[in-house]
Amino acid sequence: MKTILGIAVIMLFSAAQSRLLAKGATTKVVIEGPGLPKAIEITDRKILANFNVWAGLGRFSTQPRFNANAPSFIIDWSQGPIPEVPKVLQKYQVSLYSKELSERPIYVVYYAVARGPEPGYVYLPGKSEEWWRLNVTSIVRGVEGKWFHAWSTWENIVRPLIEDQLNGASSKPRAEWGNL
Repeated sequence: MKTILGIAVIMLFSAAQSRLLAKGATTKVVIEGPGLPKAIEITDRKILANFNVWAGLGRFSTQPRFNANAPSFIIDWSQGPIPEVPKVLQKYQVSLYSKELSERPIYVVYYAVARGPEPGYVYLPGKSEEWWRLNVTSIVRGVEGKWFHAWSTWENIVRPLIEDQLNGASSKPRAEWGNL
């Protein structure tokens, strides 16, 4: 009995440890949705440095000047959750990958964008939804199931990529995006 319990504890520790070690940099973002002829993949390290899954709400730090409400990840946390997103928006699935687990996503959200100047929104899947379990295994933010304003940095990079795809242009990031 002690042997089985010991093996179970070791397996549990190993699984928890591998998950803790998986909190590396974002290595890929994949955007999929209606109207896109193919998935958009962002792999440029300079661009991805802006979109750390573990930044923002749900992240606790003792570092000076840490602000969990500052815009980060792909959300403008400072504006708080919004009650409802207008129905005119197109919704895209955004899957984020990390170096340690590059073969599968570590976090999945939905990005909704309208044509024109209206800002985009990000939805964090709630408890009864498909990606909730995966997401809370990576980080529990305490605001799952809610819509937020998209961070302007995310909007400035991703919105043109989506528009380019919808208009039949190349999905490769523009050269100036490497200078963020």
